[in-house]
Amino acid sequence: MELFEAMQGRRSCRDYLPEPVGEELIEKVLEAATWAPSPLNTQPWEFFVITSKEIKGRIFDEAERCRVWALETSGWKWLDSYKVDFLRQAPVIIAIVGDPKKTGVDMFMEEGNIGYQAACAAAIQNMHLAAHSFGLSSLWFTLFNKSAIRVILGVDEAKTPVALVCLGKRASDIREVPRKSVKDKTTYLR
Repeated sequence: MELFEAMQGRRSCRDYLPEPVGEELIEKVLEAATWAPSPLNTQPWEFFVITSKEIKGRIFDEAERCRVWALETSGWKWLDSYKVDFLRQAPVIIAIVGDPKKTGVDMFMEEGNIGYQAACAAAIQNMHLAAHSFGLSSLWFTLFNKSAIRVILGVDEAKTPVALVCLGKRASDIREVPRKSVKDKTTYLR
């Protein structure tokens, strides 16, 4: 699959078939993640591959708790109909956990250490593109409390759960999502 075709064709998926994803495919997606750039080549990511129904249920409970809290706190009415059932439905969830100690020289900067998070985000993007190229669908998910995910997955307290990536075969049609023009999002300073 050509790169631009993959970028333009990949869409977030919230409806998965129960068909399992083979370990070989999971490992190819994870290998793609490891080729992402990172500050000083620290490769600050770790991956937790979740197929356990019990653990996915606990993640669902945490996401549902956060969804209700966000609805009450923000007043965003769309959250009332937003369902997180796909967390139980996806055959695989991969937690991407970053190590703030592997952030690079930005740890000394005024704004703090975000380099490790950007590196994890690049790894996540690679995962999405690789999954799409292998005929899988995916979703980047962040509606959770980091401390709760640390407990659920047994993650060291010094590390940060950055995101969850749901992975599997899509059960419904792709919904087209418009993109804003690059001209509307770009400023040239000449």
